Amino acid sequence: MASQNRINHLPKRILYALVLGLSLLILSACGDKKEPAPDQSAQEPSDSFTFFNLSRSSRFSESVRKDLNRQLGNDAIEKRSLLNLEINYYGFLLEYFPALQALNTQLNPTSGERREHNISKLMYRYARKKNLPFDFVELVFSNYTQLPLLFKINFKEDEANIVQTLKTKYGEPQLIDWKKRNGQSMYWQKNNDVFIVSLVPDQFGNPEYQIRIFFVENIQALLEQEMADKEQQELRRSRSGQKAF
Repeated sequence: MASQNRINHLPKRILYALVLGLSLLILSACGDKKEPAPDQSAQEPSDSFTFFNLSRSSRFSESVRKDLNRQLGNDAIEKRSLLNLEINYYGFLLEYFPALQALNTQLNPTSGERREHNISKLMYRYARKKNLPFDFVELVFSNYTQLPLLFKINFKEDEANIVQTLKTKYGEPQLIDWKKRNGQSMYWQKNNDVFIVSLVPDQFGNPEYQIRIFFVENIQALLEQEMADKEQQELRRSRSGQKAF
C-alpha cells in the first residue's frame, strides 16, 4: 500500500513519462529480429570452366607447374608449337562449332603452311600413377599472357563418374549425335568458352572419352597479339630496306 500511495502522489508529468518509457521498451523487445548477416565466405558460382582449379583467368607460372606435377606426375613441355583445335574427325568443328572452326583456320592456314605459335604446351602421361583416371592430359597456355588456351583430357572408362560430376556442376549439356560416324558429344558453353565431352570410337570400335575445353577469348587474344607482332616485324623490315638505299 505504501508503494501504491507513493505512485499516486507522483506528479502526472513524471508518471506519464514512466508509462511511455515502459511502453517503448516493451515494443522494442517484441520487434522483428534482424536476419543474420550472409556468410561472406560462401563461394559465388564460377564464371568459367575449371580443371584442377585452373580457369580462363588463371596464369601459368613455375609454381603452377610444380603444383600440376605434384597432382598429375611429371610433364613434358613444348615451347612454340602447333595449336590445332580440330576434334573427333575432320570437319566436326565446321559442322557443329563454326566459330571454333574459324579460329582454327586462323591458327592453321588452309594453305598448308606450318604455323607455330607463341605457346607453352604441357603434356602428362602418368596421371594414373597418381591414382587419377586420366590416360593423357595436355594443357596449353599463351606465352604472351600466360592464360590458358586449350585443355585436353582423355580416358578410356568413366570409372570416376566424371560425366555425372560435370552434369552436377554445370547442368544438363547439349547433345550431338554424330551424323557421319558412330559417336556422340555433349557440350556446355559459358562466357564464350566451350567445354566438349566426346565418346570417340577407337580403331576397334571401343569408345574413348575425350574432353576439350576451349578458352575462346584467350585464343582470340593470342591471334590478335601474333598479328600485331607480324605487323611490327614487317614495319621493321620495311624501314631497314629504306635505310639500305
